[in-house]
Amino acid sequence: MSSPLSVLTRNRDFRNLFLAELVVFGADWFVMVPLLVLLPKLTGGGVLGALVLAVDTGIVALLLPFTGALADRVDRKRIMMVANGTALLGVLLLLGVRTSGTAWLAPVAVGVIALAKACYSPAAQAALPNVLDPADLAAGNAVAGSAWGTMTVVGASLGGVLSAAFGPYACFWVAVVALAAAAGLASLIRRPLQAPRERHLPPQRTWTAIGEALRYIAHRPRVLGLVTVKSAVGLGNGVLTVFPLLAGLFGVGAVGAGLLFAVRGAGALVGPILTRRILGHRSWLLPGLALSMATYGLAYVGVSLVRWFPLVLVLVFVAHLGGGSNWVLSNYALQGEVPDRLRGRVFASDMMLATLAISLSQLMVAAVVDHVDERIVVAGCGLITVVYAVGWRLATRRLSLTDPDPDPVPAR
Repeated sequence: MSSPLSVLTRNRDFRNLFLAELVVFGADWFVMVPLLVLLPKLTGGGVLGALVLAVDTGIVALLLPFTGALADRVDRKRIMMVANGTALLGVLLLLGVRTSGTAWLAPVAVGVIALAKACYSPAAQAALPNVLDPADLAAGNAVAGSAWGTMTVVGASLGGVLSAAFGPYACFWVAVVALAAAAGLASLIRRPLQAPRERHLPPQRTWTAIGEALRYIAHRPRVLGLVTVKSAVGLGNGVLTVFPLLAGLFGVGAVGAGLLFAVRGAGALVGPILTRRILGHRSWLLPGLALSMATYGLAYVGVSLVRWFPLVLVLVFVAHLGGGSNWVLSNYALQGEVPDRLRGRVFASDMMLATLAISLSQLMVAAVVDHVDERIVVAGCGLITVVYAVGWRLATRRLSLTDPDPDPVPAR
């Protein structure tokens, strides 16, 4: 089995795709932290900050079905480069957020960046198998799956440090340069990022293309099981809202809150690397997915019970090690199940469900967090994920990813 390092060093196209993805994820976190610090200073309140987060999540969730169809109809490299340029324009808009009178530009700018992310993510996810040889697919997924966790730690940490040292606008300019570089990296990819399409078939209308993908998912239990698996961790994700409150409960303040977010990112980084061996055994994928979900939930139940902050950090790390493993295992399994011409739409549906689950979890926590003890909120989020994991495993216990696909529904 290929190692992640060997795939990165041997395969220039994969390396350029991975580095471009790192920059896109990093730029998102890099500007968000300084922006969320800047807005209360300009407006004297937290409403715009909350609106920025809602716009970021909501626009991505709403657009994913359409951008997934786009990723199956338009050249994926072109989509990625245009998305980089669009995100760059969004960051430039942030440079205009200077006073309370111009603070309204912040949610507009974040909306533009969210539009770019919604276009970029399905195209990049669907393109991954096209830049990897079959023997390198497991190692490549392990590397790509660590991108989000890597940039959660690096992007958010650097954004906070540089904003404190040089101000938020310096961070915005750095993000502009980085996004331009990411577009350049994408332009250097030489392998086609999708399989050739049949020329005699007329292009589908967007709603027709979305309907085809939904029917494909609905009639294939294995694919349906895989696109619902990330929702478990998503439904427990509202626990992140409680991180600052937990830090206050333990008397560790802002430093402790920062450590909680840092170990969360570190777990999401390490999880995909540790699961590389599982990717080589398709029979292990479904049990591995159930175990990763349960690990996330049980670790947060543990967080609600312990009274020593260093142990809380360990458990948060373990939780997101499970969450990161869940992400890369489900992505790898879907890549083996879904044909190239549908892959963008199926991955978009997968990410949309996960994003909606995260939004629902955040709304539920927001509704109770001022009225319920923090530990009970954390335990509730963990238990929701555990119950989901058990129910998902019972529903998928008869499925096997090693059997041939019966393909009961024609592709067209």
